[in-house]
Amino acid sequence: MAVGVQRGYLDGQLLVAMPSITDPRFERGVIYLCAHSVEGAMGILVNHPAQNITFPQLLAQLNVISADAEIRLDQPLSQKRVLVGGPVETGRGFVLHSADYFAEENTLPIDERISLTATLEILKAIAAGSGPRESVLALGYAGWAPGQLESEIQANGWLICPADPDLVFHTDMEQIYDQALAKIGVDPVKLVTISGQA
Repeated sequence: MAVGVQRGYLDGQLLVAMPSITDPRFERGVIYLCAHSVEGAMGILVNHPAQNITFPQLLAQLNVISADAEIRLDQPLSQKRVLVGGPVETGRGFVLHSADYFAEENTLPIDERISLTATLEILKAIAAGSGPRESVLALGYAGWAPGQLESEIQANGWLICPADPDLVFHTDMEQIYDQALAKIGVDPVKLVTISGQA
């Protein structure tokens, strides 16, 4: 069990958007909650791909690699997708990754399996093959003011799902929403039907 859950917070859990959330930024969204406290909450959408930018292009734009090095990246790296992590600080990159990578003063361990790092150094390490075993890169994050997330959950905006590395790192992005619902025993078809009734 994640430390956050033990103390009444949801760090390290997934938030799964209910059909009532029609904001396109969060519709059918699955958010990995990185931090949750009395001061608010912060998370990364793990199933909304960024349009018109690839991981190699992003590395080149940030001068992590040269533009001509894009074609020499290993195939898994060249196919790594960039996510829209949320509407806050969309020009900033955040890497959710396995806990085998740790940068002093820059890595936030969320639980014993997943951490968050937001520096160029982790991107350089990933490009060089010395980064974390598992990772997803997101531009921006989702944020909530104090009490806001709790209000949204009470208003049936979000379901809570235990997170696991397979769901965050290995599930096909288009399948994460349905897989998260299945993990908590919810049939997406019935969810739509139930939420549409007064």
